[in-house]
Amino acid sequence: MKKAVIVGMGFGGLRAAQTLAGNGVEVLVIDRRNFQLFQPLLFQVATASLEQEHIAYPARAALRKWKGIQFRLGEVTGIDLDTKTVHLEDGTVSYDYLILAAGSVTHYFGMKSIEEQSFDLKSLDKTVQLRTHILEKFEHASRETDPAKRRALLSFVVVGGGPAGVEFAGALQELIQYELAKDYPCLSMAETRIVLLEARGTLLPFLAEKQRDYAVRQLTKKGIEVALNTQVSGAEPGKVLLANGSHISCHTIVWSAGVKAAPIADILGLCSGANGRIVVEPDLTVAGRPEVFVVGDIAYREQDGRPLPMVAQVAMQGGTYAAKTILRRIKGLQVRPFRYLDKGNMAIIGRNDAALNAFGFKLNGFLAWVFWLGLHLFYLPGMRNRTMVFINWLYTYLFRAQQIRIISGPPAAREETCLHKAKIVTPPHPG
Repeated sequence: MKKAVIVGMGFGGLRAAQTLAGNGVEVLVIDRRNFQLFQPLLFQVATASLEQEHIAYPARAALRKWKGIQFRLGEVTGIDLDTKTVHLEDGTVSYDYLILAAGSVTHYFGMKSIEEQSFDLKSLDKTVQLRTHILEKFEHASRETDPAKRRALLSFVVVGGGPAGVEFAGALQELIQYELAKDYPCLSMAETRIVLLEARGTLLPFLAEKQRDYAVRQLTKKGIEVALNTQVSGAEPGKVLLANGSHISCHTIVWSAGVKAAPIADILGLCSGANGRIVVEPDLTVAGRPEVFVVGDIAYREQDGRPLPMVAQVAMQGGTYAAKTILRRIKGLQVRPFRYLDKGNMAIIGRNDAALNAFGFKLNGFLAWVFWLGLHLFYLPGMRNRTMVFINWLYTYLFRAQQIRIISGPPAAREETCLHKAKIVTPPHPG
């Protein structure tokens, strides 16, 4: 029996495991976490709409229903392509076929100060820290008598105009408007400030021009400052530095301006493309290694003259394709090159408001918002998670209440996080 090893249990790795299950292949899935994380909803954990366990699902529970699939918790430290061996911190495993689906990490473009003084929306622990940090800034502001210092405490800078940045900014504004305004009657919400910075000339570039303009108008209407063609050059305690020489006083920076391939791509020393991604052949294999597949954010492949985007759709389709290709090759059958089918894109802007572009249909507003909710519920792993998320969404919608306003963690650790004395390290996450 052939053995396939899958590194990473994100969208791509999970689809590959599901496709291989019950087809006479021994499959081992390796991940550094023991749960599958639904990253598209991390921004709602950060803004007190959802509990963190509602968007995470135990890895073994997800895999045990599929025949022939095993799971191993571990950190991959290296891969020997010649001996077909994966090296872990606590041992090695061999393979006949390898699927690399290790995903991506946050890309800071070499700005160490930003890495150390910002939060991202890629990991569960950092997202919970961000929620705590936001609430603590309001606590500190409620005691601050200096107007300038209070204004800085209540200023939040979001860098990156993709879906993560837009969705977080909109959700944060609603948290402030509908909950924190009532929690802190001593504060004037007019002093709060949310600034969304984007280096390019548009938000949500995957949408049509009218939809991009619509997103800017809706965010502005909500009171969010949108600054296009604005580059960040670094950060200092209490401020974000801009490339034009100015700065924004704030104590909270949320970085969603880009991602790059997980560090394992560098370890392998293979040919790399943009953002450190591994260049793959038309069948998603590494050149000269027909048994090694690379899928999702970590893979670089151009289609119709453009690199495939680093999104969940590409990872899921790539994982399914890689698994089917393995099964066909075991049977001695020919395979067609991978072809990505873009099913569309969407982003939620706020309550009753989203933008959707799928299969030629362009929707803005309430219907797009409903579709966004339904699609995310459909792909969220675990019936319990779907039920709890639906209940939370319904409660929030009916009562405009975001109940998970919990400041958690030891005080010393929280203070260290707030002051950014500790280095923030973004671990690799499967995609």
